[in-house]
Amino acid sequence: MRNEKNTVLVKAKTFAIRIVKLFDFLKKEKKDFILSKQILRSGTSIGANLAEAEFAVSEKDFLSKNYIALKECAETVYWLELLYQTNSLTKEQFDSMHQDCLELLRLLSATTKTMKRKL
Repeated sequence: MRNEKNTVLVKAKTFAIRIVKLFDFLKKEKKDFILSKQILRSGTSIGANLAEAEFAVSEKDFLSKNYIALKECAETVYWLELLYQTNSLTKEQFDSMHQDCLELLRLLSATTKTMKRKL
């Protein structure tokens, strides 16, 4: 197991698990094969990039991986909104996932701003 003390990585992994379950739900219940793949890709990429950042070869590399995670998180917000606005998600489903994604977005934004100032 990875360093469980890295809060943003833990939250990203927990979020990725929810995204995988959402993907399964969208495929089975909504017969959605296009948007579900998009949100699966972007939603799981957040944690994957943070896992890569843990082994960055430099501070610039670390910042780059965090920026990629931030952009993937912003993309995931877009897909969640689109799924909700096309009635693929209920308000309750959307609110829960959206809140978690926005929290990740805030954490990643703070990390990238701090690292950018440091460099």
